[in-house]
Amino acid sequence: MLDPDPDSLEEVVGRFIDGDLDDLIPEENLPFTHLKLVQDEEEEVMSAVRTEQAWVVALPDPKQAADTLKWLKISGLETADMDHLKRIRKQSSQMTLLLTYTRTHPSPPSLPPALALPAPYTLLVPRSAALTQTSLQLKNTLWPTVYAPRRKHEAEPWARARVRWACAAMRRVVQEARAARARGELPIAAYVPVPHDDETRAATQLSRPLIAGDTRVSAAHPLRHAVLNAIRAVAEYRAALPDASPPPASADAVSEDMREACEGGGATRNGTHYLLTSLTLFTTHEPCIMCSMALLHSRVKEVFYLIPMDKTGGCGGAACVPGLKGVNHRYAINRWRAGRDWAVECGLEVGPGTDA
Repeated sequence: MLDPDPDSLEEVVGRFIDGDLDDLIPEENLPFTHLKLVQDEEEEVMSAVRTEQAWVVALPDPKQAADTLKWLKISGLETADMDHLKRIRKQSSQMTLLLTYTRTHPSPPSLPPALALPAPYTLLVPRSAALTQTSLQLKNTLWPTVYAPRRKHEAEPWARARVRWACAAMRRVVQEARAARARGELPIAAYVPVPHDDETRAATQLSRPLIAGDTRVSAAHPLRHAVLNAIRAVAEYRAALPDASPPPASADAVSEDMREACEGGGATRNGTHYLLTSLTLFTTHEPCIMCSMALLHSRVKEVFYLIPMDKTGGCGGAACVPGLKGVNHRYAINRWRAGRDWAVECGLEVGPGTDA
């Protein structure tokens, strides 16, 4: 664990000064850890295969399949969480149709009399798609299952120069949080640095860093979180660009305060499709669920935080917003290793129930 002295961030930066800037730093030597967003439960033994009860019905005549499938599509029985299962199972000359889960229809579904089908019965079916060929073979013994191998999320290699960039950014955000505390605000800050590499710097059009502190106290406004203030600062910066152009319309339903933070006053002269595309945000405290969702809407590339918030955090604490099923964007989450120690030594502690 890193030294918890208030100035230990300087020591951490010092560890990466000497040596070739292009040297790759082993993951175990990085000052932060990567949080895995999605757990790959590969279910490669039968005892590990997760199942649930579903209603199925036998088709006495294979010719009934087409008419039955047409009825099923308009019946309202199908749900999106069944997409990993094929609708028909063929075993020798017997065909069986999957109807719906018993948790959504505790009673047997009513079948059209014209189809002359036997009574439905229950069967255990896999709860998720197969991630490996071994898992596929096992799940197919229960019910035909979709094969959807998930790409493994391996940690991105970090060169010494980029680690120094991250350390400097975390040092800066801690300084801002301490300054906020001195002003009577909550000691929470968020920082969007200029990207480390030239290509991203040019693509994002971010030529100077942007930083914001929590202003809930001075503004007497419960939603003036540091992260939302930082997103708003990016919006104002982009609105001031001479070649700014409007972003596409979004159908996402968010609160007015979150929309203001994500779009800013210059939403019609935004400059990019999303405010934080390809950008990194550093913050002292794990963002709350609201801020984590705002970051998702803004398409941030990655988030680094110092202090975990187990009861309120949206990046691995109370929830992991970018890891939720069905979200249309995922961003990387990195947690500083010695965050809790620095919180005490640097005077950055907040109540465990605080939404950061």
